[in-house]
Amino acid sequence: MKVLTLALLFSLPVVPRAPQKPLRQPTTQIAKHSKGGRWYFAASGHAVYCYGPVMTVPSAHGDLQRVATFCRDGSAVVPLKD
Repeated sequence: MKVLTLALLFSLPVVPRAPQKPLRQPTTQIAKHSKGGRWYFAASGHAVYCYGPVMTVPSAHGDLQRVATFCRDGSAVVPLKD
């Protein structure tokens, strides 16, 4: 019986696998702006590398604050030191 089962298994045709599609790379703001960033001095005292424009936005106290956008550390907005 084992011989008959093995003979049947070896007589079946081999179906080739379909080629796998390459993995897609995630598209984030950082990936889109991978060239041409600039170093800024953050209000926290650290240097940050950001790809987006510097903007002036209102702060929680009502005054205006300069921020850098789309930074390498994953932050969308980083307050800058004036």
